[in-house]
Amino acid sequence: MNRFCFDGLLAVLMCLALAGCDPLASEAPESATLATDAATSDIQHTEPAVSDDEIVEAWVYLLSRALVVRQEQMDFQGTGLSYNDIRYNEAGKADFVNPNLDVAYMEAWVAIDDDSAVVLEIPEIEGRYYTAQFLDGWGEVVVNINERNFPDHPNGRFALCMAPCDVELPDDVLAVEVPDRKLKMLARVELQDDLDGAIALQKGFRMSVIGLPSTQMPLPLPKFSNQDPPGVELFRLVDHFLETPDTKMDASTIRATARRVAAYVANGGPAAAHADQVINEQAMPRFIQFATQKAGKFENGWLATLTAGNYDGDYWTRAAANFVGIWANTSEEVIYFIASTDGAGETLGDGKAYRLHFTADELPAQNVNGFWSVILVDFPGYRVVGNALDRYNFNNYSSLTYGDDGSLTLYVAPSLDPAWPQSNWLPSPSKGRFNLTLRMYVPKDNVLAGDWFPPPLE
Repeated sequence: MNRFCFDGLLAVLMCLALAGCDPLASEAPESATLATDAATSDIQHTEPAVSDDEIVEAWVYLLSRALVVRQEQMDFQGTGLSYNDIRYNEAGKADFVNPNLDVAYMEAWVAIDDDSAVVLEIPEIEGRYYTAQFLDGWGEVVVNINERNFPDHPNGRFALCMAPCDVELPDDVLAVEVPDRKLKMLARVELQDDLDGAIALQKGFRMSVIGLPSTQMPLPLPKFSNQDPPGVELFRLVDHFLETPDTKMDASTIRATARRVAAYVANGGPAAAHADQVINEQAMPRFIQFATQKAGKFENGWLATLTAGNYDGDYWTRAAANFVGIWANTSEEVIYFIASTDGAGETLGDGKAYRLHFTADELPAQNVNGFWSVILVDFPGYRVVGNALDRYNFNNYSSLTYGDDGSLTLYVAPSLDPAWPQSNWLPSPSKGRFNLTLRMYVPKDNVLAGDWFPPPLE
């Protein structure tokens, strides 16, 4: 069965939902009841071994792992990257979905076993944001190493080792026990207005290995994109996916469901065709609407991922985070606000001009202990959009023009209106759709509680 047209369906879903005519469940997907019309189905079947709802839930659960595997494949293809070796990305140009262009990035894939450890050395950093974030194979944050979480050992050497750590470590190395044999590291150092200083600190992060860890190359997952997500083939890889522990989530029930759906799909014929139909006609549209409209708190046209990084059993939100911008950090480190619509509920794009006005008492800089940044990316690819100014984002070090009353107005449009200060203009594409992502690093309590939201785009 052919995949449905994602772009067209996305537009229809969002228009319907925003018009108050939502054809899908209005409650959280876990509690929703999926209805199917057997009379109109092009596949006739009787009493399947699994329900349509179980197929949907299991597909969303496995999608989290598939998105991580896809990124691991991409990281190693033609890049020269090897396990336990840091790659120092060019500052401000990390090639990620929904990238952060305000930091110097480092990344690595860490591979350890019971008899080995990986040692990360962090230089002394003062007066600017930094963290070394480690995630498991499902996209859950295992630990952030920084001065907030390790105030007595904010820099120096840290050993990642399997819990309980039985590896003999030097006296000056702090053991950090982790639950998985393979981790993704993303380390960030804030650029501020000192690029050379940030790069020097970036190169001060070093990685070494104690022992001889065994490593496994990425799972041979067939290629897919956000526009053409994987379908029933996910269930043919269920054993490989579930080899990776999901220790941050009590997932025993959904993992058992995934195995039962996989066994059903393995029957082939009508069973596999039925599962494929459910994925295409129910799972994918439900998931994409959830990812763009329901995976968090929605206000003023902005969706806030208040539970990013650690999801407390919510595998729908985890899959959505991996889909929209993989490697999301915890909410204590950063809150992501994503706008795909304006204040009137209309989707962003098609050459329209927008105004984003912050009053003096709601400025982003006043609501973070770290820094803030807003970036424009295309949709649904979530990649930066080229423009003549090579300007893709604003942050608290941008040379912005403020009003006499202390307010800040940003303008998002394909061309500059003469009445606008060019310093406050963020170029947008002349056609097609786009999203804005506002990052609030080390957010204050009111942001963490969901009491502060960006104003609507007008």
